[in-house]
Amino acid sequence: MQEKIIILDFGSQTTQLIGRRVRELNTYCEIVPYNKFPHDDPSVIGVILSGSPFSVYDEKAFKVDLSNIRGKYPILGICYGAQFMSYTNGGKVEPAGTREYGRAHLEKFDHENPLLHGLRDNSQVWMSHGDTITAIPDNFKIIASTDKVAVAAYQAEGEKLWGVQFHPEVYHTEDGIQLLKNFVVDICGSRQDWSAASFIESTVAELKK
Repeated sequence: MQEKIIILDFGSQTTQLIGRRVRELNTYCEIVPYNKFPHDDPSVIGVILSGSPFSVYDEKAFKVDLSNIRGKYPILGICYGAQFMSYTNGGKVEPAGTREYGRAHLEKFDHENPLLHGLRDNSQVWMSHGDTITAIPDNFKIIASTDKVAVAAYQAEGEKLWGVQFHPEVYHTEDGIQLLKNFVVDICGSRQDWSAASFIESTVAELKK
């Protein structure tokens, strides 16, 4: 059975890039609409929530009940995905005042946290959001901050659930691939045995059956 990461797409321009980065880690992934999680698929090993052009408090914002996913799979929320998980669990998300767009640096972060293991001190990250998390839920903890963003990354206490307000998938986040590898390989347990060539071969074999 080909294990896979599911990316729930909330409409971000970089969702396809997240998928590309996961595949570059020799791990198969599927991008599905935010409300189309394949609950009956036993090959899923982890979930990534994408960004979105919406604010979490917009009436038209994409919203979904994650209660059937949380606790069953490791989850990583990116930008809107991080804000959504915080907001729907009792945290606060508010307009940032000025759009936080461009380079920032992780002034402090938890080097021992499995999501951030191997990141370099003062590592550069790329921000692109008009809202910011101003308070996290009671059972969440801050694991990274920049000089302007107090909650650059968080984890739910005792859970395999993380959120990052920056974009690890883009080139400007210097240690973004390391972060994604930490999640996909170390946390989700990917065997890294997938490749495009092997996918074509297995698909052709299935079709011949």
